[in-house]
Amino acid sequence: MTQSSPAQANPASRPSDDPEYAANLRRATLASSVGSALEYFDFALYGLMTALVFNVLFFDQSDPAIGLVGAFAIYGVGFVARPIGGLVFGVLGDRLGRKWVLVVTIVLMGGASTAIGLLPTYEQVGLLAPVLLVLMRILQGFGAGAEQAGATVLMAEYAPVARRGFFSALPFVGIQAGTLLAALVFSGIALLPEEQLLSWGWRVPFLASFLLILVALFIRLRLRETPTFVELEKHDQIADRPLREIFTRGLPGVVTGIGLRMAENGGSYIFQNVTLAFVATAGAGAFLASPIDRGVATWGVTVGSLIGIFSVPFTGHLSDRFGRRAVYRFGAVFMLLYAFPAWWALSLGIGWLAIAVIAIGIGVAVNSMLGPQCAMLPELFGNRHRYLGVAMARELSAVLAGGLAGVLGVWLLTLTDGTWQVMALYVATIAAITTATTFLVPETRGRDLLRTEDAVRISTEEEHTGVIITEARA
Repeated sequence: MTQSSPAQANPASRPSDDPEYAANLRRATLASSVGSALEYFDFALYGLMTALVFNVLFFDQSDPAIGLVGAFAIYGVGFVARPIGGLVFGVLGDRLGRKWVLVVTIVLMGGASTAIGLLPTYEQVGLLAPVLLVLMRILQGFGAGAEQAGATVLMAEYAPVARRGFFSALPFVGIQAGTLLAALVFSGIALLPEEQLLSWGWRVPFLASFLLILVALFIRLRLRETPTFVELEKHDQIADRPLREIFTRGLPGVVTGIGLRMAENGGSYIFQNVTLAFVATAGAGAFLASPIDRGVATWGVTVGSLIGIFSVPFTGHLSDRFGRRAVYRFGAVFMLLYAFPAWWALSLGIGWLAIAVIAIGIGVAVNSMLGPQCAMLPELFGNRHRYLGVAMARELSAVLAGGLAGVLGVWLLTLTDGTWQVMALYVATIAAITTATTFLVPETRGRDLLRTEDAVRISTEEEHTGVIITEARA
């Protein structure tokens, strides 16, 4: 089989003033951004509701602590479903193309989120209420498992090589926009009297997400297939068994991707959700030195997401200039150094300080890693199994870092009677894992995405020894 040279085959190397290429690039950016906004609107909204609404409405209130842990456990179920969805749709994305998979996932993910707004409560149907919530969460996670991987791959394969970090990060502004929108919406409905909030107010944002589904579906149906997948089809190089490839030759890249994501993904959900549960419990005087109003901490998420709208593309741009690893390592080390001062400050129970801590954790620490990650993950994998590789790296790490963050975080707080040091140590640990991983991953900036071998791979000569080697070819 032959492979065309990058200069001849890769449409992403065409000049940005080419009208057709520029139009496709804009269309891809918009399609990815709207999907990312919908996913993170739903996930951020669900996380915010978990700490203050779902624990009350979907569980027996004879033991509120059990209800809180149970609500976060269901929150984690969505993360368990994500790798399965990533695996199934990742295989389809590498075999059938990126476009149609992204059409299916947006319908599945958005439909499940809308249905959550129609569910009966524990008071109405008893144990059936949390069962139905689990089912919707599974469907939501199943679709979301391929959504972000698809958006990541789509933009990396469309973006011009020299500015891939910047363009690949643009759709992830949708993550910040979705999180920002969820925080604003939640802050608004949190102003309702508690009786109205728990009776009908919480349902409104889930039902309203149906409008985002329609917009995203319209845009994606007009999208063209990515240039690199078209080249695979043209040269008859599409993998017959991408799943087999990813668990043999692609496994080192998946493991590396998981390590990179531990601090970014875990830190994101800790600062968005566990901190909210931490300060909200102040109402009972359990965890903090003094109470904080339940809606105050959500402004930290709001401000952090607003910062992220600028910091994600900016750090993506910096990764084009200074390399993916250097910028990524900065974010990981920043979180490592930030962990203990941040949680100590939260423990003081000062409203404005809690807002600042959460905002910096999300807007600077987390998003300094997310920016370069948008291009780095697709660059780690060869063209034949890139979608599946990115999906597995993202979603397995989402279970290990993001999914466990809520359940383990709340459990640790309950176990230690709200001791802030244990959460600081938790955050520092995942930051240390990611920091170490940045020293193992090769520099991928400028890598040709038409290549079929991974940047991190097991060489054919050393495969029998299990020795992992890296290569960093521009």
